[in-house]
Amino acid sequence: MDEPGDAPRELLTLDELTDRVGMSVRNVRFYTTKGLVPPPIRRGRSGYYTPDHVVRLELVQELQSHGFTLSAIERYLGGIPDDAPPEDIALRRTMLAPWSADMPVEMSRAELCRRTGRDLSDEDLDTLAALGVVSRGPRGGYQVAVSQLSVSLGLLDLGFPVEAARAAAEVYAAHGRAIAEELNELFRTMVWPVHKEAGTPPEKLREMVERLKPLSIASLVTAYEKAMDATRREEIAKRAGS
Repeated sequence: MDEPGDAPRELLTLDELTDRVGMSVRNVRFYTTKGLVPPPIRRGRSGYYTPDHVVRLELVQELQSHGFTLSAIERYLGGIPDDAPPEDIALRRTMLAPWSADMPVEMSRAELCRRTGRDLSDEDLDTLAALGVVSRGPRGGYQVAVSQLSVSLGLLDLGFPVEAARAAAEVYAAHGRAIAEELNELFRTMVWPVHKEAGTPPEKLREMVERLKPLSIASLVTAYEKAMDATRREEIAKRAGS
């Protein structure tokens, strides 16, 4: 509901809303009954929708693309204040978007074997999964990071142990989550308030995050390489002194 003195918001009919977000009328109504988006604004006997409905439905779609269940989506949206402006919700969606431009390709096991030119065993697939190159898809197939496939096959040929791949995956997951949480907090407390006060439109913020992604990944790789070099030097120094 618009408050006195607020700028008038764009109002959309249900058909205009479904066209905007690419969602069926049935799904919009379902998400409304589940409380994932607020009910339409009534104007006489007609219902209208606002940019708040648009960004919340787009966020639902983003969460679905990441494999979130309906209950998980409900919990996530439950943590967003009812009065959160559309810009805040759009920013959440931006931060959820994949950081890798190399989107996974879905393949059946037979297609994956043809692509690799070999009959992959269950243990091979376990190792590829632990390396983060393949994962089970929503329809029973596999989501494959194609650009990393040849390198991972080389590791298979060298007999890289699946236990080592799983242990490494745990290290990446633990430290990756910590880095993501700290960077997200940095963006939320140091970047977002400045641009919010300046009235920067959501499109500019999304562009900023998109430009930041490759630089962040490059910085992480550089930091990792420097740390590995330092670790090797320390190991050599310890052995030389023993």
